[in-house]
Amino acid sequence: MINIENNFKFHDGDRIVIGCSTGPDSMALLDMLLKIRNKYNLSIIVAHVNHNVRKESFEEAEFIKEYCEENNLVCESMIIENYGDDNFHNEARNIRYNFFENLVHKYEANYLMTAHHGDDLVETILMRIVRGSNLSGYLGFKSVVNMDGYYIVRPLIYYTKAELEEYDRENNVKYYIDSSNSKDKYTRNRYRKYVLPFLKEEEKDVHLKFLKFSNTLLEANKFIDKARDRALNRVMENDKILIDKFLLEDSYIQREILYYLLSEFYQDDLILLSDRHINLILDLINSSKANSFINLPNEVIARKNYNYFEIIKEIEDIGNYEIELDEVAILPNNRKIEKISDTIDNSNNICRLNSNEVSLPLIVRTRRIGDKISVKGLNGTKKVKDIFIDKKIPLLDRDNWPIVVDSKGNVVWIPGIKKSRFDKKKTESYDIILKYS
Repeated sequence: MINIENNFKFHDGDRIVIGCSTGPDSMALLDMLLKIRNKYNLSIIVAHVNHNVRKESFEEAEFIKEYCEENNLVCESMIIENYGDDNFHNEARNIRYNFFENLVHKYEANYLMTAHHGDDLVETILMRIVRGSNLSGYLGFKSVVNMDGYYIVRPLIYYTKAELEEYDRENNVKYYIDSSNSKDKYTRNRYRKYVLPFLKEEEKDVHLKFLKFSNTLLEANKFIDKARDRALNRVMENDKILIDKFLLEDSYIQREILYYLLSEFYQDDLILLSDRHINLILDLINSSKANSFINLPNEVIARKNYNYFEIIKEIEDIGNYEIELDEVAILPNNRKIEKISDTIDNSNNICRLNSNEVSLPLIVRTRRIGDKISVKGLNGTKKVKDIFIDKKIPLLDRDNWPIVVDSKGNVVWIPGIKKSRFDKKKTESYDIILKYS
């Protein structure tokens, strides 16, 4: 008999956001929570996402809304209007969990509960073994995940889908079946239809065996995490990897460090990653290129900048811009270039110009192919591209870096990096002072 109180300790006044698709699993979980709502004085917020890919989706959304009204539950729903070019399931999952997390914060909930069950765990572990992962990935998913401020809880991990469907029948719980769950084009569906039945024929409680396997790996992983953390202290500086020190570590620890850094962006969804991604990152780190990057799933970027390596969330491309400089130019990178009356600063953040030697108005823009600058103190010109390389400016920053030119296109200043022959000393004649801040 299913009793979620046996597997999770509830507390008086718990605030729970539950992800509810209206399928048999999530409706069973919702019914179970309703049965103990008064006992623990629970606040239950139902979160429903209409994926907008089946005509039944709107009927299901209306059903859960009416269900919540009848049971005095808060219901929050959203509809996914558009999908990008990413993998459908990955993109839908990201949208769902962002929605759920926003609701957790909105209602100051301490738990986000989902209806993942034992069959889901078996499928996930098998998929990760086939795709390739690390020890943390091979353990599948945890029943409780600390998300720094709240917990993701999967109280049904001890039960099978068949047991949950039996619960629904015994308790007259209405639910909907997603027809897409039977389509072979989705990887998880193939494991569900063809691999899982075979395993259950061999052992009807195979999900519990996989749960034990997962917990065993979890204990081993705790030991490995300690070694990885010591290595992190040796190789990290200002949230970046020092490549020369990283390469001194054991190859296994190197991979664990990378998985750890990636987990910040993928959290409990390492299924998006495989050995192929880790190998690509290691190739990048070991390459002779001083400045390079690779794109990872969900707009994450792994980039190398000389002896530094980091993993970052892709910043929306600022794109080309061109701003006429009057008194101040507010830049897309949230910095500014402004005219000031005086300063003792003589760094590359300051530029002094004589208006008789440049063609006004001045323009602040992004770099262009072939841009050259007459460097102050040197004969001839130098490519702006080469200056960025010399100054070790990360590849992803170069296309958005401000360049100050006059109306004839002469580069008069690369703010924060290099001054041109047009720049004046304090002892020379000038009537324009620019500051980059």
